[in-house]
Amino acid sequence: MAEMGVLAMSGCYGPPPLTPQQAEGQHLYAGRCAHCHVENDLGLKPAPPNVQAVLTKPLLPSGAKASDAAVRELVLKGKGKMPSFSGRFTEEQMAAMLSYLHTDMAR
Repeated sequence: MAEMGVLAMSGCYGPPPLTPQQAEGQHLYAGRCAHCHVENDLGLKPAPPNVQAVLTKPLLPSGAKASDAAVRELVLKGKGKMPSFSGRFTEEQMAAMLSYLHTDMAR
């Protein structure tokens, strides 16, 4: 009987719900990032990497160490085909996006 309580507490019913901050990040990601990084609606070749849950992994698709600072810099400065999003996110929005990218987005 005690084992059932442990299983219930260990998350066997799926991931916990998103926090309000993570949910805001999910909304921002869906509206500003997914059209390239998920749908590639611009037809870029090669397609931009899927960066969902990128901060749950040790490395970014580029091979650089995954960190909030690295992702923030890439988003704000751009690199290669990735345009700069400087001035398009408030600090609160960037924090929400980073918080969301730390989740296992398979929800």
